[in-house]
Amino acid sequence: MEPFGAEPPVGAATPGAVPPVGATRSPSLPRSPSLLIVDGDVGFVHAAAELARLSGFEITIASELGQAMHRVKQRDFDLALVDLDLPDGSGLSLLRDVDTERTRAIIVTGKPTVESALQSFRNSVVDYLIKPIAPDRLREVFESCARRAALPPRSPEAWHDMVGASDAFQATRRVIEKVAPTDASVLVHGESGCGKELVARAIHAASGLSGPFVAVNCGAVAGELLASQLFGHEKGSFTGAVSRHCGFLEQAAHGTLFLDEITEMAPALQTHLLRVLDFGCYRRVGGQADLPVEVRIVSATNRDPLDAVASGRLREDLYYRLCGFAIRVPALRERADDAVLLADAFLAELNARAGTQHAFAPETVDLVRRAPWPGNVRELRNAVQRAYILAEEGLVRLTPQAMPQRALSESPNTITFAVGTSFEEMERHILRKTLQHFGNNRRRAAAALGITPRTIRNRLARERGVAEDEAN
Repeated sequence: MEPFGAEPPVGAATPGAVPPVGATRSPSLPRSPSLLIVDGDVGFVHAAAELARLSGFEITIASELGQAMHRVKQRDFDLALVDLDLPDGSGLSLLRDVDTERTRAIIVTGKPTVESALQSFRNSVVDYLIKPIAPDRLREVFESCARRAALPPRSPEAWHDMVGASDAFQATRRVIEKVAPTDASVLVHGESGCGKELVARAIHAASGLSGPFVAVNCGAVAGELLASQLFGHEKGSFTGAVSRHCGFLEQAAHGTLFLDEITEMAPALQTHLLRVLDFGCYRRVGGQADLPVEVRIVSATNRDPLDAVASGRLREDLYYRLCGFAIRVPALRERADDAVLLADAFLAELNARAGTQHAFAPETVDLVRRAPWPGNVRELRNAVQRAYILAEEGLVRLTPQAMPQRALSESPNTITFAVGTSFEEMERHILRKTLQHFGNNRRRAAAALGITPRTIRNRLARERGVAEDEAN
């Protein structure tokens, strides 16, 4: 008798198995979500499969890594539950063959470690579940994935999570496709909220590099800590360094290191980064030896790069090494029709999460197209979410009153706000304006505002954290 979960003989039919490669379903039938369970634990496989069938899943089972690799080469799955410890290897090895843009990958393990959790998240795993898993938790995962699979396929304009059909979008896409396979360093620049990290991720995805994509926001980490985070440190190199730490450079080996807000990096640290680009090596904080590293650097800034060089915020020699190829990301107002496609995509995400079928009211489409969106894609996403929360009878309406409040006018030294602007929004504008006035000197800005530099740093970090969540 074949053990439960073993691969069936060629041509054999199993309940809930996927159709053979090349088989077609009747277009009149709704598509069932598909699940791949990779686990040698017969009890867990049986329980998970029974719960998945209740949510309408087609189920494929593999008890070994080799079987699972064969399955994912045959077809894509909506969901993959992958055990970390398999008889012939680690479940993490399977993720190299899984299209994580198409498949939601979840690691399950009865032997959790911090190292395996970190490796999972670096490989685009969206969840890390520890056995025994509560049935309600598994049911929630299955139902969420089933709702997402039931949605209409994403529009053909979607490419590496980027949506657009305008000439400006297509021009940017063509540039990405040309530079991605090369080893050129890329500098991405554009307004805040326009999707610079998505461009960087698309470059990595189209590059063919075997290593991971690692992102670091140079403005969100205190200058004295960024060196340790970027290059790593040796045990005992400073107070609190109780063990050796692998920095972002080492984590991104053979992949892409994305340095967001590069102009916020301290000049002294820029010198060390220049050495990495020139010689392909680095030294950990407190280390004595140079370590070789093979990594592609993609950087980004919301400033004009040449202005940043002229003002001394970016070293000129580093600029020329980072800017092997420059990509300017167009603002959303430069591709108004794309705003409608993006709004549709954001609404589809919200519907998928909540299992709703809300739709935009007809007048909303015109407003989305005509709005200037100074906050770009980030502002549009927030506006759609706000309108979704306030939807009545399934209709999502964006009105001028529902748009995010902002300063009515600005001069070099003043800001005028509309009545009803939230305190949070006013605080954000005042903080940004004060920083700009003092040349981004946080100590002087803090003194003028009557707060501490730490408060400014925490506020900016919180804003950046929200932006990163929304861009992913």
